[in-house]
Amino acid sequence: MRLDKFLKVSRLIKRRSVANEACDAGRVMLNGKAAKAGTEVKCGDIIEIAFGNRTVKAEVIKVAETVKKEEAEELIRYV
Repeated sequence: MRLDKFLKVSRLIKRRSVANEACDAGRVMLNGKAAKAGTEVKCGDIIEIAFGNRTVKAEVIKVAETVKKEEAEELIRYV
């Protein structure tokens, strides 16, 4: 699955367009490297997102095309 779509589905970022812009600005890292929006995400990957002066770090546990809001937290584990 594309990184920008995963960020939206997992609810780490609210909208896909915002996720796309964050990737283009270099604020999203995947396994320690700057990632583009089209980068493929798989289980076990570590995603780091810089939100202003704080950073969110999460591990991908499961990849799913669509999930309910209640189940979105099962896709990631905060590190």
